[in-house]
Amino acid sequence: MTASAPAVSDSTDTPAAQTPWWADAVIYQIYPRSFADGNADGMGDLAGVRSRLPYLRKLGVDAIWLSPFYVSPQADAGYDVADYRDVDPLFGTLADFDAMLAEAHASGMKVIVDLVPNHTSDEHEWFKAAAVAAPASPERERYIFRDGLGDHGELPPNNWQSIFGGNAWTRLEDGQWYLHLFDTKQPDLNWDNPEVRAEMVSVLRFWLDRGVDGFRIDVAHGMVKAEGLPDWAEQTSMIDGSGSGRSPESGEPEPADLNQTPPYFDQPGVHDIYREWNRVLAQYDGDRMLVAEAWVEPAERLFRYVRHDEMQQAFNFDFLLAGWDAAQLTESITESLTEAGKVGAPSTWVMSNHDTVRHTSRFGLEDPTQFPKGLGTDHEQPDEALGLSRGRAAALVMLGLPGSAYLYQGDELGLPEHTTLPDGVREDPTFARTSGTEIGRDGCRVPLPWVAEAPGFGFGVYDAVSAPGAAPWLPQPSSFAGYAADVQVGVAGSTYELYRSALNLRQSHALGRGLLEWTPLNSPQEGMLSYRNGAVLVLANMGAATIDLPNDHRVILASSEAAVDGGRLTINASVWLVPTDS
Repeated sequence: MTASAPAVSDSTDTPAAQTPWWADAVIYQIYPRSFADGNADGMGDLAGVRSRLPYLRKLGVDAIWLSPFYVSPQADAGYDVADYRDVDPLFGTLADFDAMLAEAHASGMKVIVDLVPNHTSDEHEWFKAAAVAAPASPERERYIFRDGLGDHGELPPNNWQSIFGGNAWTRLEDGQWYLHLFDTKQPDLNWDNPEVRAEMVSVLRFWLDRGVDGFRIDVAHGMVKAEGLPDWAEQTSMIDGSGSGRSPESGEPEPADLNQTPPYFDQPGVHDIYREWNRVLAQYDGDRMLVAEAWVEPAERLFRYVRHDEMQQAFNFDFLLAGWDAAQLTESITESLTEAGKVGAPSTWVMSNHDTVRHTSRFGLEDPTQFPKGLGTDHEQPDEALGLSRGRAAALVMLGLPGSAYLYQGDELGLPEHTTLPDGVREDPTFARTSGTEIGRDGCRVPLPWVAEAPGFGFGVYDAVSAPGAAPWLPQPSSFAGYAADVQVGVAGSTYELYRSALNLRQSHALGRGLLEWTPLNSPQEGMLSYRNGAVLVLANMGAATIDLPNDHRVILASSEAAVDGGRLTINASVWLVPTDS
């Protein structure tokens, strides 16, 4: 058995009464097009979100984070913004947003919205003006336009590759090229231009004035590019081992080489942007916040984004990538809390989001530390029951940790990935740009099941019997019937009730503001993860044999009815315990 690690904390000395809400919040990500459909057109919307707020309040989350709902041609599911100050008609109106926001606040929940500052849509008014303007014009200076190489400028300005596959440059008819680190329809903004910086501050103020509580910053490590746009031959990916310090094949830690930072990511100048935004947020009451989506490693560099004068949170993708593995989780948790403590920030914990294969499916693979870029019919099919058992157990590991936790819609239902989507319905641009080499992210974006016996599993908020409406925008697998909310809410032993109990106990024991200490029971190499947070002892069995539970503690929450057998913790299970005399 390994020796216990030193106590690790992500708490500060700030009195609890003055601790900002986001320091220990449980935040629920809503992908609007797939959460709930309020007008029966097959697409989720803000009215649908509003109708399901009581469900989220009952679950016990502190805040919701909405993926983009802005005006957009939807080339990348809304991450291609054409108007940052309005709601796309697909999702409703500004009045719908205001009504949803007011109701969420009245229910005691904060609201975080997505901000996409690295790029716009090519249908944004700025880019439409740039496309017809002359080279070096003020309109083009808002984006990154360059002359090409070769005798006639027929070659791209450098060798950068798009994150979504293919070349990162597209040529216009006049011969100049524009940069798009993602899809062709997502031109990168020029953050060396003061006009761009002023515009995005104005966007922040627009939504802050409406009352939003924070922003999730898309590609937060982007925006600033290295001077001269030097060549970079590597293919950079989104959330995977290439950006986490772990090998995507083995999951094993890799040595960090800071000289290998792409010239378009994690440049020093991004921190000046967030210092300015920090000052903007400080002018508003209510502890407004920023959370960074930054694929940065090692952890020391990630936590630079949450220094006291920058952002408030950064997603912990290393924890997400650790998989179902006690050793990797122990290492990730320890490093995250240690680095967070150095800058006086909380750590954040997340297992799934709209860009990843759902963790219940990843944990059901032969190697539960894999991080596939989508799962299709030609891939290994997860063991659904095993993945669910491990997913429920991992939820107790995550929710017992100090700091803030993020849930992706459907986590609380134990939803698996849709691994058999027909290629013809896929909408993720990565599928097309890689000619199907990467299956993409559609499998985790399938509309939620609300009513087991209703058309579309009740995704549409309407009388599903007499007026069934349009089919959901992505087809749902028949297995979703067993995961529907109506067969879980209020049902003892369901995944929803497990999450609800965990969130209630997390709050009553103040686990989000606690201190973590690895216990002598922690034996990562044997598959045993054990830590204490205040009075709560968390045990997870990721090994191959059952484990004796301490006889001076009693179980207050178990990941399943089968988790404890004869005083022993079974495999692929976890428990929360407190001293018997408490």
